[in-house]
Amino acid sequence: MEKPQPILVTHLFPEILEHLLALLSGLSADEWDRPTACALWSVKDVALHLLGVEVGILSRKRDGYAPSGGVWDWAELVELVNRWNAGWVEVTRRMSTRLLCDLLAFAGAQVCEYYRTLDPTAMGGPVSWAGPEPAPVWLDLAREYTERWLHQQHIRDAVGRPGLKQPRFLAPVLDTFVRALPHTYRDTDAAAGTMVQLTITGDAGQRWGLLREGGRWDLYLRPDGPPDAEAIMDEDVAWRLFTRELGWDQSLAQVTIVGDRSLGLRMLDVVSIIA
Repeated sequence: MEKPQPILVTHLFPEILEHLLALLSGLSADEWDRPTACALWSVKDVALHLLGVEVGILSRKRDGYAPSGGVWDWAELVELVNRWNAGWVEVTRRMSTRLLCDLLAFAGAQVCEYYRTLDPTAMGGPVSWAGPEPAPVWLDLAREYTERWLHQQHIRDAVGRPGLKQPRFLAPVLDTFVRALPHTYRDTDAAAGTMVQLTITGDAGQRWGLLREGGRWDLYLRPDGPPDAEAIMDEDVAWRLFTRELGWDQSLAQVTIVGDRSLGLRMLDVVSIIA
């Protein structure tokens, strides 16, 4: 078995931005108003949220601007992020779609340039859904990449455009999302040596294993031997499950559990987003 390698995605940010701008530039007025999987948000609202993400990165991280606040627990953090996101979208809805695209291009390019200046091997702050400990910068960048991929996918689903599901774009998303598994299983007890396997089928899929050792769960790539429990799911089901687009019952209907059912079902509780 081998430990998963760092996920290096800096080179993908300009590409995914280019795809987003090309997608938005071809939308009709009706398509901008279509509902998305994001509750109460239209296609335009999701694009406005993406602009807010870029503005936040440039203000908080590049420029060091820190709005007043403190340290929050998970529930407080989710509530705060939801409130900030809703407030931003509400205020910016008066913006034209042309100006929105112009600002996305302007801010997005600056974010791409800022990300190129970062050392992915340095330690940064925690990625909350992966655990409270400091995380390497590459994991934070990978998380930022998944947010941009995910919301662009929401837009593509809403307007009936093909998704960016080539392994080049989707494999890093899945690889990032599974880094939440040790944190998901943190309170699940099992004998030392117990292995829980996640198999994601499809061109962007892979096999990961959670091994119980030293009183904790460690993540491995392509585990050896038969697992004690296994969850098998398609790549499209996987990203929708990890981001809570699918409910528990919907996920159960599309996921095959083999072996110890209670251990395998815990896989359906993974959450790889904040809100």
